[in-house]
Amino acid sequence: MPREAEPSLNERAFIVQALQEGLRVDGRGFDQYRKLQLKFGDQYGVADVTLGKTRILAKVSAEVTTPYSDRPFDGIFTITTELSPMASPAFEVNRPTETEILLSRLLEKTVRRSNALETESLCLVAGQKCWSIRVDLHVLSHDGNLIDGACFAVVAALRHFRKPDTSIEGETLTVYTPAEREPVPLSWLHSPFCVTFSFYGDGEIALLDANLLEEQLRVSSCTISLNKHGEICQIAKLGGTPVEAATLLQCASVALNKVKEFSTVLDQKLAEDSKRRDKGGLLAELSAENDR
Repeated sequence: MPREAEPSLNERAFIVQALQEGLRVDGRGFDQYRKLQLKFGDQYGVADVTLGKTRILAKVSAEVTTPYSDRPFDGIFTITTELSPMASPAFEVNRPTETEILLSRLLEKTVRRSNALETESLCLVAGQKCWSIRVDLHVLSHDGNLIDGACFAVVAALRHFRKPDTSIEGETLTVYTPAEREPVPLSWLHSPFCVTFSFYGDGEIALLDANLLEEQLRVSSCTISLNKHGEICQIAKLGGTPVEAATLLQCASVALNKVKEFSTVLDQKLAEDSKRRDKGGLLAELSAENDR
């Protein structure tokens, strides 16, 4: 099975010593993210996220289907991840690596199980028809911190997405095209984001947004998922060197500040995209009325 190229002994010694002296190779602070960029596609529900050299694309699609028999009043919501050899030579097609399994489980816990998307609003006819919302996540370039970038991309794509409007007369369901009726946004309850810390030494050095080289040298990691209100969805500390409780509490406090920043960035980008799409739309008509 292919593996990522291991850092040399010199690289290991250099990076660890630099961290002990309070320095990172790329000059960032220990609690600083790389530049985060978000672009929306021409279609609703397409989000392209770049975090340093890590690049992730999320695409949301919707179709009418039959609900699960044990949840007749709920719609279906799934997240699928794909890590292809294009992102890194360590990934193979149809052979999920530990990284891919971990990524999909964390996204599942953070977004789906925290009820960020209200699945009851996806029900059309109880027990017969509902919306199935699917998020396809493609990693285009892997340079560390896939979890935070992927979670941001999924939340951004879902909040940007619009599903076709519907109406029901008796037993007849009508799905309208965008030309007939304006598509409607999903019923969104809160926006959870992941913040991942990497630990070095005996767990006393904590870094935010480790790049691929820093990830290969860490002794353990911890991912905290929460929203801007400070409600924690999950904490994943999977093995590695033990970390003091006080350090974890400090990490949670830092994570909350970062999540508030993520929320602000996402809200701004959504507002900009909405404004760009509405040129000559309803807002333009209203302003034209006022001019007259």
